[in-house]
Amino acid sequence: MAVAQGVRPTGQGAWVPQATSRRSRFIDGWRRFSRHKLAVLGLFIVGAWIVCGLFAPWIAPYSYRENNLAVSQQLPSAEHWLGTDRLGRDQLSRLIWAARTALIVAPFAVTVSFALGLIFGSLAGYLGGWVEGIIMRVADVLLAFPGLLFALLLSVTLKPRLVSMMEASSVLKDLVRSGYAELIIVILALSVVGWPGLARLVRAQVLSSKNSLYIEAARASGVNTWRVIRQHILPNILAPIIVVLSMSLGGAVVAESGLSFLGLGVEPPIPSWGNMIYENASNGLWRTANAPYLVWAPGAIVSLLVFAFSFIGDGLNEALNPQIGEGSR
Repeated sequence: MAVAQGVRPTGQGAWVPQATSRRSRFIDGWRRFSRHKLAVLGLFIVGAWIVCGLFAPWIAPYSYRENNLAVSQQLPSAEHWLGTDRLGRDQLSRLIWAARTALIVAPFAVTVSFALGLIFGSLAGYLGGWVEGIIMRVADVLLAFPGLLFALLLSVTLKPRLVSMMEASSVLKDLVRSGYAELIIVILALSVVGWPGLARLVRAQVLSSKNSLYIEAARASGVNTWRVIRQHILPNILAPIIVVLSMSLGGAVVAESGLSFLGLGVEPPIPSWGNMIYENASNGLWRTANAPYLVWAPGAIVSLLVFAFSFIGDGLNEALNPQIGEGSR
């Protein structure tokens, strides 16, 4: 009997469309994920961060550039819910605008490092030989340095050259004037630092899958290397990679804040949670004005996001690996 295109047997004699099968797998995965209450809470926290970052101009009561020395160093009030800094800038508004900075840097940096790690790890695991040797030795060199320290080195060395190149371009010089060139530099630095660990994970997953019977059958039928990797190997190893990807977003937020705190990332007046901590801690305002929240608020937000991504990673691990959820009950 001919099998109709787009359907598959269920094992009970019935035929179910593939789209329905994918929908049911998604529903089952969401049910397993939703049983992890902390993961759902983390999802709401990340969702709030995304909303604040996307709609900062409409949510924030003031602009992050708006200075008003007449209300400098004020305590919380009806006009300024978190008070103001020494330049009279509304701290709540700057916290909201800093969410946009993190929303630009973290996903882009993780996306670039994810793409590099996926490509290099797949090639190293599937091809082996000298290709694997070169890629893994480069990854070992990058992993030999602490991630933040290497990002600092890249930021210091890349920033002057890239800024001068952008200023010389009639198209890119506006990015330098607006301050967004610094975001590009931070994204590049974090991308270079982030891919080696993922590449090693992908390589290990590819090595465990490339000798499977279905891979041997694909190679025997004349399928080329890229198609074997893209259509047969990667779909079967994405579960652990997605979990690592979700947790990497929290690390990227911390790294961006750390670089900005050290003065090598996003610089004022563009707000970042890192440079807000540095500005308010270095001038002693949080002590003299009896306002410790000026330092604690951005630090608490960064910590909350890290925990949220960690919880989401745990939930995804249970959702994508049903055996884990069944074993825990």
